[in-house]
Amino acid sequence: MKALNRKLLRDLRALWSQALTIALVVASGIGGFITSLSAVESLALARDGFYADAHFADLFASLKRAPDALAAQLGAQPGVAEVQTTVEQMVRVEIPGLPDPIIGQLIGIDARRPHSLNRVTLAGGRALARDGAQRSDGSLEVLVSEGFALKRGLKPGSTLSALVNGRQRTLVVVGTALSPEFVFAGLWGMPDLRGFGIFWMDREALAAAYDMNGAFNRIAIRLAPGASEEGVIDALSRSLEPWGGRQIVGRADQTSHAMLDNEIKEQRVLGTVLPAIFLGVAAFLLNVVVSRLVATQREQIAALKALGYPNRDIATHYLALVMLIVAAGLVLGVAVGKQLGTFFTALYAEFFFFPRFEHHIAPWLLLVSIAITVATAVAGTLNAILATVRLAPAQAMRPPAPGRYRRTLLERLGIQAIGPALRMILRNIERRPLRSALSVAGVAAAVAIVVLGNFFRDAIEYIVDAQFNVAMRSDVAVWMVEPGDDRVRLDLARLPAVTQVESTRFVPVVLHHGHRSERSLIRGYEGRAMLYRVVDAENRATILDGRGLVITDRLADKLDLRVGETVRVEVLEGRPRSVELTVGATVREMMGLNAYMERGALNRALGDGDLASGFVLAVERGHEDALLEAIKALPRVAGAFSKATMLRNMQEISARNVRIMSTILTAFAVVIAVGVVYNNARIALAERGWELASLRVLGFTRAEVSALLLGELALLIAVALPLGMGLGFALVHLISALLASDQFYFPVVIQPRTYAWAALAVLAAGVVSALVVRRRIDELDMVAVLKTRE
Repeated sequence: MKALNRKLLRDLRALWSQALTIALVVASGIGGFITSLSAVESLALARDGFYADAHFADLFASLKRAPDALAAQLGAQPGVAEVQTTVEQMVRVEIPGLPDPIIGQLIGIDARRPHSLNRVTLAGGRALARDGAQRSDGSLEVLVSEGFALKRGLKPGSTLSALVNGRQRTLVVVGTALSPEFVFAGLWGMPDLRGFGIFWMDREALAAAYDMNGAFNRIAIRLAPGASEEGVIDALSRSLEPWGGRQIVGRADQTSHAMLDNEIKEQRVLGTVLPAIFLGVAAFLLNVVVSRLVATQREQIAALKALGYPNRDIATHYLALVMLIVAAGLVLGVAVGKQLGTFFTALYAEFFFFPRFEHHIAPWLLLVSIAITVATAVAGTLNAILATVRLAPAQAMRPPAPGRYRRTLLERLGIQAIGPALRMILRNIERRPLRSALSVAGVAAAVAIVVLGNFFRDAIEYIVDAQFNVAMRSDVAVWMVEPGDDRVRLDLARLPAVTQVESTRFVPVVLHHGHRSERSLIRGYEGRAMLYRVVDAENRATILDGRGLVITDRLADKLDLRVGETVRVEVLEGRPRSVELTVGATVREMMGLNAYMERGALNRALGDGDLASGFVLAVERGHEDALLEAIKALPRVAGAFSKATMLRNMQEISARNVRIMSTILTAFAVVIAVGVVYNNARIALAERGWELASLRVLGFTRAEVSALLLGELALLIAVALPLGMGLGFALVHLISALLASDQFYFPVVIQPRTYAWAALAVLAAGVVSALVVRRRIDELDMVAVLKTRE
């Protein structure tokens, strides 16, 4: 074994604890990088594979009723490669013995002629019978979406009932299925696998129930290669308009794809920003450790040069030391990334459903991880390694020049009432301002990451409170089969335990301003609503009475609209019409490109009577189940949901996942804090060993000697805590801005407990590191240390 290799092993043994903490920081960065990006790439791979195998469509449209012959005409349109029609209906579904309201989407399929687009994949059980799905007892065979089946414990042979066009029908589950249209299933963009299910059934039976024989009300289209999506949508809109199909959306606006695509974009942001912080800290630690090693091995470097070792070999020796440390971190990081990536993939699989969904680490991801690790190591140690090359043998034989001490800043400011211990601590900090600043920055980064991790929990809690307590103060919401006379409100008010009822009307529209246009939904609420209010990001309610059209700030920006300007509203409901409305106010909301208007004013602007499409109800506590049972008797009510049930279903997934993310980020932050604090303490101990031993000989106690070293660390941590909280606030703003989309953004809400938890986590890491270093101080061999040559 070469002499330099033996020296390398001895150095590693001497530095094992510091090397371990640095390797852990590197592993945290690489692990976070691989975790996020491998999980999200696995998600994208499963998505792309499923879309390709199932022939996911490019365009989607709903109609009132169109004849089957129209499909051939649409297929002949320029840019259209394939057309598929279906019959679909939203219904109320009941599971025997369960009071929870359930909304089901019935989709008619022909077992003899399977779909060519949006193919249904059998996940379990058997397919629908090819000779019709109605049994002798009048029940209907159905396939049910796999997520809903898992949450509700449905298996082949399970039965449900559904209100199909005013008639209660029994549904018999024969199998579970998947479709690219419903990779994510939920109402209004919220994951609700318990309250919303997809049911595929025989098309003829569904069409007969709704008088849709020889007709369809839903269409999916695959574009020809190179076709313009916007041009095809314009052409199809004119063809579908007579049949009530003016709202055509592309993949980007299809609910399932939009939620899936948004998740992928968010995780790619988190998977690049956070690891960059970890690796930056690792570079700093490597620089400090190697610089210290060079400083303490000056004589050895001089001896090596005197014996004829070239600068290249000496530089390679120290670079090899660094590479061994980061290689250990890389290997550990890949292992952590694989385990956490598999875990995150399993979390995704709870609300994104594919036929095949396995965790996969792409080769390019490993190559990028290696490149990043090597670049970090070289960048962090280049200056220190070059310093070894520049040392002349004669210069290296001499000890380094003693530090130049001067009065501290406090003393120069005239503050003299400081003890000798604090004076020594402050002088040592000011002697190495760059190292001290970097140490503070490292600890501050750890605080910031804990703040970020717990921010997601704070944001989710804030959003839930804003949506379900401040804005939605009702207990039950119901909606009609189609907009109808508002007098239904009186029937609802007479139901048991109902204390208050408010009417709503939702109208799908396209807003035009100049050359810009956006699809939206005008939500008509009561002018001074109490049960369903318009609330901004600061939880302030907006009064609609007398305001005209109120739109979100993001929608106003996309349309380049200002308060007082007029917007042309193309109505996508009922008869074709357009109206001019004046923007009365804008509101900064967390979700959606929304528009609002007082319901009466909206009805007048559209030239309609006193119409409502839904109602929100306040109910006496403990009587929701009885009310939901009573609502089933109202034939014009298409569906109902309980706010409490919907909230529970959402928190079942979202709250748990946020807690998991917070825990992982906190663990990574603690690794950073330990790495920074422990390495600084060990380096300070190695550099000041002679000084500390001298003080012991002069009569200082172990506690007093330890206070000099650990007091410096405590002071740096004390400075880092408020800076880290400020950095965390800035980091939260950055992440929130990067994650913002048209549909959603995280409000910057950080609770005081988050700052407190961040401080406690970093302080705990500092205390553990200090105790380890204190033990080493107590074990100092004063005779050996004092023999060090000056």
